[in-house]
Amino acid sequence: MTPSFVTGCSLVSAAGDGTAATLAALRGETSGLRKNDFQGTTPQTFIGRVDGLEAAGVWPALSEYDCRNNRLAERALRADEFADVAARARDVYGASRVGVFVGTTSSGILETEIAYRHRDAATGSLPSGIHFDGSFNLFSAAAYVRERLELAGPAVSVSAACASSAKAFASARRAMAAGLCDAAIVGGVETLCLTTMHGFAALGLLSTTPCRPCDAERDGISLGEAAGFALLEPRDAAATGLVLLGYGESSDAFHLSTPHPEGAGAAIALRSALAMAAVDAADVGYVNLHGTGTRTNDAAEDIAVCAVLGPDVARSSTKGWTGHTLGAAGIVEAVITLLALRDGFLPGTLNTATIDPAIRGNVLVGGSERRIECAVSNSFGFGGSNCSLVFGRIP
Repeated sequence: MTPSFVTGCSLVSAAGDGTAATLAALRGETSGLRKNDFQGTTPQTFIGRVDGLEAAGVWPALSEYDCRNNRLAERALRADEFADVAARARDVYGASRVGVFVGTTSSGILETEIAYRHRDAATGSLPSGIHFDGSFNLFSAAAYVRERLELAGPAVSVSAACASSAKAFASARRAMAAGLCDAAIVGGVETLCLTTMHGFAALGLLSTTPCRPCDAERDGISLGEAAGFALLEPRDAAATGLVLLGYGESSDAFHLSTPHPEGAGAAIALRSALAMAAVDAADVGYVNLHGTGTRTNDAAEDIAVCAVLGPDVARSSTKGWTGHTLGAAGIVEAVITLLALRDGFLPGTLNTATIDPAIRGNVLVGGSERRIECAVSNSFGFGGSNCSLVFGRIP
């Protein structure tokens, strides 16, 4: 695959507002997780809630899109001056030649839940003034980003469980290769909602402590919310030297909520990504694990990564900082992987004290200053929806 240059990126999560704050949190081992305080929900767990969204807003001219998800998308567009980065791309390629590819699973479902709480007692009618297209619709985030950035190219919403915004990179790259657009805004947005909180609680997957990926005593996930974006271009306009070298996707469909115990689908995605990138396993210096903190997911991913890349490559899960951001996990993991390449810092695995002896891989507990040239970001979701991304640094 011809590399696509990553010439700008942004990230907002519970760990920080912008990539500089995120990197500082990673280096300082400062978690964004807190005891659950979301919308009166009752699960005894920890969450990665982004402060200030309740009082925030969307772009004033796009008020029909107002919802928690799009408020967070707006925050990420302003972070790292990403809207300005996108404006430059629009000026270079033309508004109709820049695509938008956004992963999400919840979109504006919180607004749906709130609306149902306020139905008319006599008729059951939903409150007046709600905008299905703007907030409830799964396409809402992609539509909002395209209008906010004054773009007119293809816009795609990707909803593929926790691999959504990783698969957005793959969708964008295919669109660029097919000539549908010259550059692409790729990202993910996910916010907390009642369905997510109570759904994962019903599955028994929520940790009662801040999540501890790969720890011998790990007991589940910590949910979080995040938004982030990256600009893919066919040339290195910003001289960053960061590139998307390849992607790999699979759908093993082993079980609705449990991965294949031997990581079969994950291994297929990893091998496909390396093959597309024309990268050998020995060239990979770091893997950002999907690392959810559940026993089955961490174990299956360890088997897959060891089978494809071997046990020695440095790897870590960063969900101890952000929580599991579901549809935004792919962009969170991708941006942190890009920061590792750019800044030469490999984050550890926060909250993890003792690595499960059944895990064979080289899981970093603490951060490490190390210059690397190639890294992998894994995002694996429910239903066996898997995606691996290979990023590199070109001198």
